[in-house]
Amino acid sequence: MREAATPGTGAADEPFGLYVHWPFCLAKCPYCDFNSHVRHGGVDQARFLDAYLKEMHWFAEHSARRPISSVFFGGGTPSLMEPSTVEAILAEAGRLWGYGDDVEITLEANPTSVEAERFAGYATAGVNRLSIGIQALNDDDLRRLGRQHTAKEALAALDVARAHFPRISFDLIYGREGQSIAAWEAELSEALTYAADHLSLYQLTIEPDTPFAARYAAGKLKLPPGEEAEELYRVTQELCEEAGLPAYEVSNHAKPGYESQHNLVYWRAHDYAGIGPGAHSRLAIDGTRQALSALKLPEGWRDAVDTKGNGLEAAELLSDEERAEEYLLMGLRLSEGIDLDRLSGLDGRQLDRTRLAPLIAEGLLALDDTRLTATSKGRMLLDRLIFEIADARL
Repeated sequence: MREAATPGTGAADEPFGLYVHWPFCLAKCPYCDFNSHVRHGGVDQARFLDAYLKEMHWFAEHSARRPISSVFFGGGTPSLMEPSTVEAILAEAGRLWGYGDDVEITLEANPTSVEAERFAGYATAGVNRLSIGIQALNDDDLRRLGRQHTAKEALAALDVARAHFPRISFDLIYGREGQSIAAWEAELSEALTYAADHLSLYQLTIEPDTPFAARYAAGKLKLPPGEEAEELYRVTQELCEEAGLPAYEVSNHAKPGYESQHNLVYWRAHDYAGIGPGAHSRLAIDGTRQALSALKLPEGWRDAVDTKGNGLEAAELLSDEERAEEYLLMGLRLSEGIDLDRLSGLDGRQLDRTRLAPLIAEGLLALDDTRLTATSKGRMLLDRLIFEIADARL
């Protein structure tokens, strides 16, 4: 798992990711705060495809040209895209940037039977990794989560995916209302029998301005208390480790060598271009690293692209200090931690090791000559650790 020496420089040998956001869903899940939208009248995919291609051209013209190491179709529900739409985007991205050796191309999918029928088309288009949003393995909890599929459909989609993709991941949400530690242990144990090489396991959190947030505020949604939530996390780490899928990031588990290369682009603070409504980018433009964000409303984004070639809403120049803070924030999510030379190379500040001694003694951090890592225990307290590490930099 290679790390470049200087992140966010646009260097040809630095990993570079392309993120494509498809914002449309069949229904809005009550826990979700992603930029997703329901269009009952259907979506004019041909018109949106034109906008995706045009915005990709804008990014290619304004940033360093280098091979793409990973592509990620996220959403929303990308498995509502026609395979021909995915194929056209990938073909144009290849013409604009080219692909690196062993490029990883991931598409997020929901396991409804209709979308599963598209899997063969996505594989033909060039997708080589599928990430399936299963979320639960029982129908009662799937209904509570607002999902549109059953547990039976989810397992059937996994079977179809195995026939078409060399790499498969799926998501589960735990810490659900009424879910005991024993129930989660049994569900995760079952899930591990279906797992191929990667699992994303997210503890349910209440996001602002969602239906779950309103229910929680009204006292109608009860989540596990703090100590029980910590035990759920501990059980998750333990079972996955035993199954050969250790955590390489707070919520992500993989067989060694099967980590999501696209997500590592984010967590290692490399460049990525985000295409589509509400997409974010971290990109070296004219030698300066910038944080870019696009308009969220799909039709507003599309019209902006038609007018000016991009759908950007904001562009912020990142200072050296901000780049270091982002690397610290993202890198400590990883079990590999952060490279101290990279950190100091971003803003010139050094780490006062003596001030971290109490955190090391507490079993929250590990520190050697080259790397700083948060332990499994420490990754449950990242907000505290980030604050104290930032305060210990001179």
